[in-house]
Amino acid sequence: MAPTLHLVRHAQGYHNLGPENWNLLDPELTDKGKQQCHDLRRQILFSDSVDLVVASPMRRAIHTGLEAFSQTFEAKPWLRMIALPDLQEVSDFPCDIGTERADLQKEMEKANLPVDLSFVENDWTKKTGRYEPTREKIRARARDARAWLKARPEKEIVVVSHGGFLHFLTEDWEDACKYDGTGWANAECRTFEFVANVGEFNEKGDEAPMQETMESRHMRGQTTLSPTINDQQLLSGEMLLGWANQGYPIE
Repeated sequence: MAPTLHLVRHAQGYHNLGPENWNLLDPELTDKGKQQCHDLRRQILFSDSVDLVVASPMRRAIHTGLEAFSQTFEAKPWLRMIALPDLQEVSDFPCDIGTERADLQKEMEKANLPVDLSFVENDWTKKTGRYEPTREKIRARARDARAWLKARPEKEIVVVSHGGFLHFLTEDWEDACKYDGTGWANAECRTFEFVANVGEFNEKGDEAPMQETMESRHMRGQTTLSPTINDQQLLSGEMLLGWANQGYPIE
C-alpha cells in the first residue's frame, strides 16, 4: 500500500521578507519562522505515526522538518531525516541555491543533527542539467520524486519542501498565486494520498499521481473537491504566468 504524505512548506526564511533578500544564499529561518515551527508542532496530531521525514537539503527545509517534528525524532531516536535534492526549490535565485555538500555535512555533524545526506550529490547546488529551472526539468524531477515517495516502504511520510516546487510535486495549482510564487503559506501542512492510475491520470501517463485528502482540504477552508486533472493543467499555465508577473518567472 502506498504511503500517506504530509507535505509541508518550510517556515519563514530571511528571503521571505522581500525580494531584496532573494540574493541571500541558502538563508536560515527567521525568528518568526522558528515560531511557526513551534506552532506547527503544537497543531500536529499525527507525529506518533510518522515513519519517515524527507526534506529538501536547503537549510530552511531541514530545520523546519527537525523543529516542527521534533516530537517524532524524540520518540524514534533511530530515525534520520533524508535530504532529497529533487525537493529543492525551482528558481536559480541565490536564495534557492543550496550549500555545498561538504559544508552542509560539517554543519549537520557539528550540531549533531539526525540528517542523512547520502542522496545529496556534490554538484546538487548547480542549477543545470537535472536541476535546471525550466518547466520541463522541474516536472521531470517532480515525477521522479513522486515515484520515489510512492515506492517507499513507510506508511506515513512527512515531506518538507518549497512553495514553488510543491505545486509541481502535487500538480495542484489551485490558488498558486495567493503568495509570491506559491499558494502555500509558510509552515503550512497538507495531506495527500496516491490515487489509482486510471481515467484522466492514466491518459496523462503519470505513474504516481496524488490528490489532497478531503479532510486536509476542509482543514484549510476548502469545501469542494480538488480540480480535475484537465482543470489543473489549465490552471498551471495561468499560475505560472502569474508567477512571472510577480517576478518569479519559470521558462
